[in-house]
Amino acid sequence: MSENKEPHAPKFVYDFTEGNKDLKDLLGGKGANLAEMTNLGLPVPPGFTITTEACKVYLDSGEEPAALRDEVSAHLDALERKMGKKLGQADNPLLVSVRSGAKFSMPGMMDTVLNIGLSDASVQGLATQAGDERFAWDSYRRLIQMFGKTVLGVDGDLFEEALDKAKTTKKVTVDTDLEAADLKKLVTTFKKIVKKEAGREFPQDPREQMDLAIKAVFDSWNGDRAKLYRRQERIPHDLGTAVNVCSMVFGNLGPDSGTGVAFTRDPASGHQGVYGDYLQNAQGEDVVAGIRNTVPLAELERIDKKSYDQLMKIMETLENHYKDLCDIEFTIERGRLWMLQTRVGKRTAGAAFRIATQLVDQGLIDETEALQRVTGAQLAQLMFPRFDEHAKVDQVARGIAASPGAAVGKAVFDSYTAVKWSRSGEKVILVRRETNPDDLDGMIAAEGILTSRGGKTSHAAVVARGMGKTCVCGAEELEVDTKRRRMTVPGGHVVEEGDVISIDGSTGKVYLGEVPVVPSPVVEYFEGRMHPGADDADELVEAVHRMMAFADRKRRLRVRANADNAEDALRARRFGAQGIGLCRTEHMFLGDRRELVERLILADTEEEREASLKALLPLQKQDFVELFEAMDGLPVTIRLLDPPLHEFLPDITELSVRVALAESRQEPHENELRLLQAVHRLHEQNPMLGLRGVRLGLVIPGLFTMQVRAIAEAAAERKAAKGDPRAEIMIPLVGTVQELEIVREEADQVVAEVEAATGTKLKLAIGTMIELPRAALTAGEIAEAAEFFSFGTNDLTQTVWGFSRDDVEASFFTAYLEKGIFGVSPFETIDKDGVGSLVKSAAEAGRRTRPDLKLGVCGEHGGDPESVHFFHEVGLDYVSCSPFRIPVARLEAGRAATQSTGSDHR
Repeated sequence: MSENKEPHAPKFVYDFTEGNKDLKDLLGGKGANLAEMTNLGLPVPPGFTITTEACKVYLDSGEEPAALRDEVSAHLDALERKMGKKLGQADNPLLVSVRSGAKFSMPGMMDTVLNIGLSDASVQGLATQAGDERFAWDSYRRLIQMFGKTVLGVDGDLFEEALDKAKTTKKVTVDTDLEAADLKKLVTTFKKIVKKEAGREFPQDPREQMDLAIKAVFDSWNGDRAKLYRRQERIPHDLGTAVNVCSMVFGNLGPDSGTGVAFTRDPASGHQGVYGDYLQNAQGEDVVAGIRNTVPLAELERIDKKSYDQLMKIMETLENHYKDLCDIEFTIERGRLWMLQTRVGKRTAGAAFRIATQLVDQGLIDETEALQRVTGAQLAQLMFPRFDEHAKVDQVARGIAASPGAAVGKAVFDSYTAVKWSRSGEKVILVRRETNPDDLDGMIAAEGILTSRGGKTSHAAVVARGMGKTCVCGAEELEVDTKRRRMTVPGGHVVEEGDVISIDGSTGKVYLGEVPVVPSPVVEYFEGRMHPGADDADELVEAVHRMMAFADRKRRLRVRANADNAEDALRARRFGAQGIGLCRTEHMFLGDRRELVERLILADTEEEREASLKALLPLQKQDFVELFEAMDGLPVTIRLLDPPLHEFLPDITELSVRVALAESRQEPHENELRLLQAVHRLHEQNPMLGLRGVRLGLVIPGLFTMQVRAIAEAAAERKAAKGDPRAEIMIPLVGTVQELEIVREEADQVVAEVEAATGTKLKLAIGTMIELPRAALTAGEIAEAAEFFSFGTNDLTQTVWGFSRDDVEASFFTAYLEKGIFGVSPFETIDKDGVGSLVKSAAEAGRRTRPDLKLGVCGEHGGDPESVHFFHEVGLDYVSCSPFRIPVARLEAGRAATQSTGSDHR
């Protein structure tokens, strides 16, 4: 009889010596990397990590796992033995930090508590241990302040106001000028604030402090700012956060101590060198909060050369180990260096491209891995305009270039106003002394962020870089007064809320008024006006050029353009388009030709209709001749007329007024009256689901055959001129194969007539758009009459979801995004579960019927990075998008072809 074995209970706590960098799902990014650094033999303070699985149990049930307390106790005992002291004991206290650490970096979005273990009983023991009474009381007031705000929910401003009052009373301006006696009083004040606001005393039991802090970190995963950040960065909501309990090391023990953040390369430019910030006599939160202005990391060589040299060696070790830019947090405690965190660092778009090519040249990564280090979203950022360096400007300040871009907007001084004005259509610049996680809403809404404090590692800088948002930090010349909603610039000029300013995140310069912009050098490169070279702009172009070459060599998906005229087609070709995936012929019927369309709609007899079509034919033919010439040798997919006919007629209200005025004045108005009658006749409650697309071709005799004839004659003319036209005729809004068969039969007949008349053999492919659910569901039948499918995902999204894009985006999409119903608009990124499943099943069914069926997509999703990956996965042949999105689609198609599950540089 076999023995029944109990399944192994899950393990919820790991010592830093037990994990590694590949356990991010379980230990979170911070915990996995602390373990990795420990394994590398780097100086990491001992500690342990509570897993994301424990967090998930807590979030699901509201209670911590039953085994968690005992596991934490066992690891705490081991930590106390290793450190030779006990948590919070009176004479020789062990203090710990409790820090969040999700799989993906979420800077400042979740909670951290330092100095846990301090109490009225142990603070004097810490003072004796450190030989510094001021340090002990400073650490205690920090604990009460962080614990009160983070764990007990006390308004953080109350602590800040008490701290400011203490400095004012002492007549000092910085925290470090407060003495031990002042800090003792401040501790008493802080404890009173906690008692009044939280309704309880500040906990004196060190284990209670730690347990409450762990729960607070778990709870912060579902805090408003964390959820908003995850939606912004498209981080899944079900991952949970790990919790890292780490023995404290102190950077606030005097001038031979300090804390800093370092980058192995410049996160703004990608250049190699010594980059980062250092702050003497401070704890880590002081640096990232930007509350005190730091010194450049290079200054550490003068301050503490031994620690500086050791740090440089560690940075080299970490970059070679991770094979990427590393972001490092460190503390020096009385001349001893400790590593508190490392992670693959967030970087600007330009830095991402430069670093990827540098690492290839250094032999650290190959081209395939390099493609995973850049994204289409970053490339799109590089294509944004920049300020015109020759423009007449009024520069008033210069800060730290924290995140590049050219941002212009009205100055606002709080997050609420930034969001409110932005929703009203205003472009705004969020101006703060320093930002904190509560400013995230405003940072998202703003065109750019400007702060008077902080450096490249401040909250504003790190979050802005992650979002690709323009940011200038540490502009110390600016005097920001958020209460009076104004800032004073050198010379005494006052910028009031609502005044326009411009900030340059590439140079750190701040200007009054609106500075004109010029095209990006990357766009000039794609346009053929700039070539790779040696200066800084050309260095970026060189990096982009190389990454695009990598992508083009690797990708399977071809990239076409949505273009309706020769000018757009030529631009698309310069941007790398491999044909036209959607030419919307309705755009050719506007302007001067609208009158001919009106005649067609108003035609009462077959003769009048034929006359209108005959007049339109040569104009259509010339359109196609120009397109075929611009795209010679490449496919051109031409969609026959799609929108409802009433779109070519005047607005019903405007026309009614004209008729009424003419009648009141007894003026001739016969034509306007006929137009009005036609508008009423063609009026539909829901025109997007009415008489349009293939239905028009079947109801209006001669309309589609005129267009097919124009295409065929244009192709014949180009062939006679030794050109290579490759026309594809696309029938829109097909819902059943019978519709396509009827139109196809008429089209084949017209093509045969043109071939006979010109003596030219034409090969015109005929296919259809799949943009209705029924078409997707019957794709196998439709493929019998189609040589290609092009998925019209804009209409397919509307018809699958049952809502109109023009109406719903303004009415309820914001609420749906805020409530998490949408992670992102389904019109922006394809809804894989709904619309995507129809695309996948239709593609499979179509190819079962016709194995050589060509498959593409021509909705806006064709240029969306995430959607491109989906289209690659389901086996489409090409995507089509607007000309300016072609480089993005090319890059993402290359990334999709080389996608590695092991790479994630979110």
